[in-house]
Amino acid sequence: MDKFFINGGKRLEGALEISTSKNATLPILAASIMSEGEIIVNKVPNFSDVEIMLKILSSIGCLITKQNNDVIINNDSINSFELPAELTKEVRASIFLMGPLLAKFKSAKLSYPGGCNIGLRPIDLHLNGLRKLGAKIIEQHGYIYCDGKNMHGAVVNLDFPSVGATENLIMAATLIEGTTQIINAAREPEIVDLANFINSMGGKIEGAGNSVITIEGVKKLKGTEYKPIGDRIVAGTYLIAVAMNGGKVQLTNINPDYLISLIDKLKNSACNIDTKFDRIKIESIGKFKALGNIDTQPYPGFPTDLQAPIMAMQTIGEGTTVISENVFESRFKQVPELIRMGATITIKEKSAIIVGEKQLYGAEVTASDLRAGASLVLAGLVAKGYTTINDIYHIDRGYENLEVALSSLGADIKRI
Repeated sequence: MDKFFINGGKRLEGALEISTSKNATLPILAASIMSEGEIIVNKVPNFSDVEIMLKILSSIGCLITKQNNDVIINNDSINSFELPAELTKEVRASIFLMGPLLAKFKSAKLSYPGGCNIGLRPIDLHLNGLRKLGAKIIEQHGYIYCDGKNMHGAVVNLDFPSVGATENLIMAATLIEGTTQIINAAREPEIVDLANFINSMGGKIEGAGNSVITIEGVKKLKGTEYKPIGDRIVAGTYLIAVAMNGGKVQLTNINPDYLISLIDKLKNSACNIDTKFDRIKIESIGKFKALGNIDTQPYPGFPTDLQAPIMAMQTIGEGTTVISENVFESRFKQVPELIRMGATITIKEKSAIIVGEKQLYGAEVTASDLRAGASLVLAGLVAKGYTTINDIYHIDRGYENLEVALSSLGADIKRI
């Protein structure tokens, strides 16, 4: 099993191009099966979740061709609407294929999806929404059986602005008769990107990025070439790394508007930040005061995916910070490992109270999930001495060649 070996205490200097967003790419790959023409997705990131999604597409008959970082998808040979259980159990994004399969082929069968263990992530919002569109869904023996023969446009009011449910409903509504309106829709940039992709194929989606999205069903979609947006969580992780370690770094291929909630906090932490439409420059002296209170919320609030990284930063901030996790109930798994490195953190229900220390110290720690693992990398970069991080396959699910990128900025980090 690969590990990261980090010698902490290095300033970060240089420039990075942010990789394409995994969370934008996965639903776009799922939506591609609705097209009757060839799909080209540019700059597809090399993440394990993406590879599994491509394997799932191949398993149902899609012809997948790779050219450098581009993926070409041809759907002429799709011959199955049953997703292989051994693959769907590995990646939560497999649930995204339910909507497109129902929309185009009126049938789908899949097992319950897997993914990072960060708490309960029920798919009830997906299933109930699809039922409101007329899908017949039966859950038996660990499988979900879906019949979409009688699907039609409808008004779907989500109990919670779920990103995945919003994306699945957008895709399901694209090729069914009538008008669908999603109320209390999630507003994340990845949803806007998915809508833009579908519209580039001939879809009719309006309002993505707002709390009400309207989809007018069309009879067919054509081929297209499309480049997904840059990964705002990866970019945010690098911004936090610079804030913690000090230095000056420019990030490109990222829209600063996607990270306003983080940028505003970093500006209050002795960081100078300059932004333009597709790049962010950050300069930090590496010393800062604690941020006080941080509450994770659906977009445009502070993202739950940056909660663990920002916690690592607060472990060395001057003062006390209270982080409240309002999205997932099991997302403080990094805490025991940060404490092993010298952090002072107390958990009370859904909140973590962090008292900043002058110094963290290298230790052997273990990544329990993707974002928790990223927080340990950040802590290792600033810690005194050597840090070994085990189970970094979790980190590889969302960060492409993380050690290469950080090394290019001057960090002393190796994969062993």
